Amino acid sequence: QVQLVESGGGLVQAGGSLRLSCAASGTIYRINDMYWYRQTPGKQRDLVASITSDGGTNYADSVTGRFTISRDNAKNTAYLQMNSLKPEDTAVYYCKIRLAFRGDYWGQGTQVTVSS
Repeated sequence: QVQLVESGGGLVQAGGSLRLSCAASGTIYRINDMYWYRQTPGKQRDLVASITSDGGTNYADSVTGRFTISRDNAKNTAYLQMNSLKPEDTAVYYCKIRLAFRGDYWGQGTQVTVSS
């Protein structure tokens, strides 16, 4: 069994920063890619950022230059540093990991609210 625990969400004013964490535990042989998605009510879940096992990163255009994804392989943890936050970044943020030989696992989500 694999569990993902997300933390770091909350309420912040526009222009502020938050750092999300996603810690994986359980029977894990190897985590390949790690992802952050976000979703607002009534809309699809959109990819925000991804990071490969060797540190290669990709970002949605809307967050490029403001968000940074990173990972600590020793701790099976992914991070999302979010700077210069805007009200339109308000969403539930979800972590996903892709395990070798096991497929994808999702976290429970953490709410990020940016006030104007």
